[in-house]
Amino acid sequence: MVTLKAGSRPPWVGLAAAVWVIIASGNAFNFPLYSHSLKAILGFNQQQITMLGVASDIGENMGLLPGIASNKFPPWLVLFIGSLFCFFGYGVIWLVVSRTVQSLPYWLLWIALFVATNSCTWLTTAVLVTNMRNFPVSRGTVAGILKGYGGLSAAVFTVIYSMLLNNSSSKLLLFLVVGIPVLCLVVMYFVRPCTPASGEDLAEPKHFLFIQLASVVLALFLLTTTILDHMYQLSASISYASISIVFILLLAPLAIPVKMTIFRNGTSKSGILDQSVGSSDCLVQAGGDEDKIELLLKPSSSRTELGSFYESDDVTEVDILLAEGEGAVKKKRRPKRGEDFKFREAIIKADFWLLFLVYFAGVGSGVTVLNNLAQIGIAQGVQDTTTLLALFSFFNFTGRLGGGIVSEHFVRTRTIPRTVWMACSQVIMIITYLLFASAIDGTLYAATALLGVCYGVQFSIMIPTVSELFGLRRFGLFYNFITLGNPLGAFLFSGLLAGYVYDNETAKQHGFNLLDSNVSCLGPNCFRITFLVLAGLCGVGSISSIILSIRIKPVYQMLYAGGSFRLPQSSNN
Repeated sequence: MVTLKAGSRPPWVGLAAAVWVIIASGNAFNFPLYSHSLKAILGFNQQQITMLGVASDIGENMGLLPGIASNKFPPWLVLFIGSLFCFFGYGVIWLVVSRTVQSLPYWLLWIALFVATNSCTWLTTAVLVTNMRNFPVSRGTVAGILKGYGGLSAAVFTVIYSMLLNNSSSKLLLFLVVGIPVLCLVVMYFVRPCTPASGEDLAEPKHFLFIQLASVVLALFLLTTTILDHMYQLSASISYASISIVFILLLAPLAIPVKMTIFRNGTSKSGILDQSVGSSDCLVQAGGDEDKIELLLKPSSSRTELGSFYESDDVTEVDILLAEGEGAVKKKRRPKRGEDFKFREAIIKADFWLLFLVYFAGVGSGVTVLNNLAQIGIAQGVQDTTTLLALFSFFNFTGRLGGGIVSEHFVRTRTIPRTVWMACSQVIMIITYLLFASAIDGTLYAATALLGVCYGVQFSIMIPTVSELFGLRRFGLFYNFITLGNPLGAFLFSGLLAGYVYDNETAKQHGFNLLDSNVSCLGPNCFRITFLVLAGLCGVGSISSIILSIRIKPVYQMLYAGGSFRLPQSSNN
């Protein structure tokens, strides 16, 4: 049984600490910043670099082990494992880029990059699962905030790379090797499970709004700073001042627990949360299949609200067997959508695989563009692609934060399923890929911005949708399984398709001597076929998301009837 921290301040302290961890967990976004160094130093062709990008994507999204660990171990241990992966993985890459080691086998670099970026899943899972459980009735808002900051991580690292590290790939990698583990060691105590409020906190919406506004200010500052540095080459003093402002803005969420400490006042209405959240007893549903159990003896309120989040499976099964021996249980139907599912129960559901397909189409196609963003920019005549990456990062943040806010508003006011917004965003992605394929002058930056927004929406919608359909108890496992759509898309469309098409077109333009790492493909044909395939993929994704939205509409009518969130927690699975 995990020890819970009680009180109104600890969840907000944990959320403030989570902001720093979620920024660090975006370290995989740095691949475009040092991939050119790997290509130049080791003489790789584009397909080899693209396959290293696939290793980065697979590592970033291979989160089944962290998902299981998040239910078995405390968050600090999950964070510690992630920091070790970061240290050893990026350490090997740094040895090569810094020329400390002259050469390493390609397969070893692939594994090292996989291990390095796999730290992202450990860090993200630790803070996301913990905070979703600490704020169970505001999961959409929390997911939007955390994934929004995650979307900003690329811009944060870009500013550090260009202003603090003087565009040095080796210094950036050393920063990742040392900085992220140190950060995790500093904040791991504060990222911990807390008892959710037993009443409605009237100040909670204002607190979330403050964090959202702080993140918007940070995003605008990062975008402005990156553009100005690109245009005017800011002086060292201004650069250091900019880094300091970024540091202060990242500390902004900490103002909430500080304010709660200084100004202690009663801002909660006791009893309201119990009526709207409570246990599965609040929702009386007819029985069906008879292979589950339902407790007839009512547990205590704290156990009812938190038991399904923090109890281990072994303890639960023992309790059930004892209760069954005493005649205190009766047979119950399988869990319905909205209740806590076991993994084997979820993967036989059509909704689970529809959500996987929708996410695969949106994120798998978007990550293909992200992995090749530098080459896409060069092909269209943009030599310095740092601005492109910063632009993508800013609008990726906008999509993540905005997706959480918009979906939370409409799901509470009109019970509109969140996946409707995935459908809308993927329709826009179709148009965006056609813009990329056309390579019309002046559309590159607009297409990059649109893609960033739509790409970000996929994350902020998928996360709360998984928890609402299949419960919070095994949320870490479900969430990380769905995210496998990201590396799968990267492998199919970035590694096998984009890299192959790019190298073929380069061979047509420059002959077949591709060992020269300075050879680049120029013109719209470098990625045109890739973009057309991605547009078709998003067409499939948008149709699938419409079907899914129609199927799960009754679930949202049940969960958000009357505008208040009802959290059905099935009896211990």
